[in-house]
Amino acid sequence: MNKKEFNISEWLNKKTQEATASSTPVDCCLLPVDSNQSVKIREICGTFSDLQHEIELLTVEIENRAIDIAPDYQSWRDLGFALSDALGENGRDYFHRLSRFYPNYSYEETDKQFTSCLNHHGHGITSKTIFHLAKQAGITINSRSRPQIPSSFPNPVPSSITRSRFPPPNPAPLPKTPITSNGAFEVLDENDNISSNQMPSFYNDVKDYLPDFLKKIAGNAISDEDADLLILGTLTAVSACLPNIFGIYAGREVFPNLFLFVTAQASAGKGRLSLCRRIIEPIHRQLREQYAAEMEQYRRLQIEYAMNKKDPDAEMPQEPPLKTLFIPANSSSTAVYQVLNANKGVGLIFETEGDTLANTFKSDFGNFSDGFRKAFHHETISYNRRKDKEFVELEKPRMSALLSGTPRQILSLIPDTENGLFSRFLFYCLNIRIVWNDVFAVQEETLDSHFENYGREFYDLYRLLKISSPIRFALTAPQQAEFHSFFEQIQGEYSSVFGLDFVASVRRLGLITFRIAMIISSLRILENGHFPNIMLCDDNDFHTAKTMVRTLLKHTAKVYQTLPAIDDETLKNSKNQAKNNYYQSLPPDFDKQTALNIASSLNIPKTTAERYLKQWCLSAQLNHVKHGMYSKP
Repeated sequence: MNKKEFNISEWLNKKTQEATASSTPVDCCLLPVDSNQSVKIREICGTFSDLQHEIELLTVEIENRAIDIAPDYQSWRDLGFALSDALGENGRDYFHRLSRFYPNYSYEETDKQFTSCLNHHGHGITSKTIFHLAKQAGITINSRSRPQIPSSFPNPVPSSITRSRFPPPNPAPLPKTPITSNGAFEVLDENDNISSNQMPSFYNDVKDYLPDFLKKIAGNAISDEDADLLILGTLTAVSACLPNIFGIYAGREVFPNLFLFVTAQASAGKGRLSLCRRIIEPIHRQLREQYAAEMEQYRRLQIEYAMNKKDPDAEMPQEPPLKTLFIPANSSSTAVYQVLNANKGVGLIFETEGDTLANTFKSDFGNFSDGFRKAFHHETISYNRRKDKEFVELEKPRMSALLSGTPRQILSLIPDTENGLFSRFLFYCLNIRIVWNDVFAVQEETLDSHFENYGREFYDLYRLLKISSPIRFALTAPQQAEFHSFFEQIQGEYSSVFGLDFVASVRRLGLITFRIAMIISSLRILENGHFPNIMLCDDNDFHTAKTMVRTLLKHTAKVYQTLPAIDDETLKNSKNQAKNNYYQSLPPDFDKQTALNIASSLNIPKTTAERYLKQWCLSAQLNHVKHGMYSKP
């Protein structure tokens, strides 16, 4: 049946007559169901028992209000037991639908929990628990009411229909977060256990849902961290090379440009970022060749002008502007702005030694930190051309930056937490692996030649985008709702742990998430060849971007912990010393009550001690072994 030709009203009338004349249920599972009619269709099809009918009505009402009726682990577990007791395997879909309003909903974790509930029956927990939890959340139903399902959520049809490559609606990497006995949430649990030397990776969570182009690039990785590195490096590099792609964010026109800083100890493998440069080198070469041709023409015109100087109609030729994609980090501020102006605001700073840019910012001739920060938001940059005594304004600069360096080099570039550069960067802390790699494994085609091939493939996309009409990227209505819910929860969680200085990072990571989704969606054009006027984000790409940023938040938190805050120096040293003494006083393995007792003996308030524990977990200075239990790595 062609979905476009499907008339839901005619079908409903027909099935109503059939249902009246016959008691045989009609199988409607494969029909193209409209979300606003799904409850009525299921009733006509005869797929509801009386109890399931009530649960369906209750679930639809909860979906209308977008309320999480099981915000803590115990109520969430009991909800699973209640649904498995009432509906058996048929309760799985309802468990997902009722769990997804939790900000950190994970499809895999929820599925695993329901399977556990099916196998381990909850003693004394019946279907009444479902209605009790709903009533606690302020929701009751009238069995004669027929609430409609909002279009902003997936259809409540069997999971075999709605489940896409990336299971809807929000496969975030964090599992359900238990609530502690005193009401405070735990940032990490036993499924999010990381040591101080092992920061989390996102590759395994997104590898099946990447565009083919990124899959091929990640296929050259030697570890999950290396795959993360190549993906992030590629996204940042190509973010400067997607002409005519834009989106609307907070009422402003924004472009795909990213700022990335990869930090690691020497020899950890961050040098492999240079492979990502080869992906966009064809574009750089094309600009350089164009500039060389223009210079050749300029020199010829100069000679002609010199020979015809006495001719009153002779015009002095104008030197062509420098055309290049890559902007050296050690350039003067005027040189950087001139390159951006010549390239219509586009440029990329690609440096494998982050302190090169830091040293430039500290010099008198090269301090373009202000313009660098403005470029992140495409704000107008103004400068004077001394040679021509000309005042120039760069409207909507679109500059990207990819830097790498040691932790000390970050401190050289970003001296404190209040520096505006910090919140503009994506950070990735690369783990150092004590593994000797086989350096002779590649004997035929080198990695350089692989990435040169990727560069030629991407160059084809670049050329087509250059001549295409502007393409507006946008999130769908359900994605927008999920986006706001996600970042509202993240903002509250991280600001309570790290304070207001971290809020700027969370808010700009919202824009960065939007940009990552924009880039990934643009790379899909290589697969489908479709150049739409409006490019709606695919659910897979939206969840990929969100999953990546969820992991990168932890990397950002770890870097944040290494930066000093602007404060009274004496007070800051005193607080740092007290915090350090507290950490040193903790035993190798301990529970939360032990930690609070030790804090009390050191005159550290309970709330401060809890905040320290969360900070150390987020920055991987503590392992959260399980609920209420910690260990030092």
